Amino acid sequence: MKKDEVPQDLGSLGKITKEVCYATDSTGKYVTELSTGWEVKTKALDVAWEDIAKRIASAKEQVLNNQASPLLFFMEYRLMDISILADYTGFWKWQIKRHLKPGVFNKLSDQKLQKYAEAFNIKVEDLKSMTVHED
Repeated sequence: MKKDEVPQDLGSLGKITKEVCYATDSTGKYVTELSTGWEVKTKALDVAWEDIAKRIASAKEQVLNNQASPLLFFMEYRLMDISILADYTGFWKWQIKRHLKPGVFNKLSDQKLQKYAEAFNIKVEDLKSMTVHED
């Protein structure tokens, strides 16, 4: 792709950042060029974010139906899986799987809840109530 052909479609992140692309200049040498986005890439990202939004909504519904603990909601919201959450909290994966059960979660100590709240960058009260504060 030539330097003047680098896509400049305003993408999802175009207002926040630019992406470095490699292109050829008029002499045929490779140079770097900034791009604000590419329509095809933007559509692919939009599809991915829609899928994530559905997963978050499903997790919230499961919590409201007492099928899962609020941990599931915040794991989806923060794009974490059990392994990542285990790394952040120091809990074993099997412990987190148990804590995903509402009955077990409701009996967790304040100290354990605090570890989860810190991992999700929220307060313990927000963890219990599934309250999200956008910064």
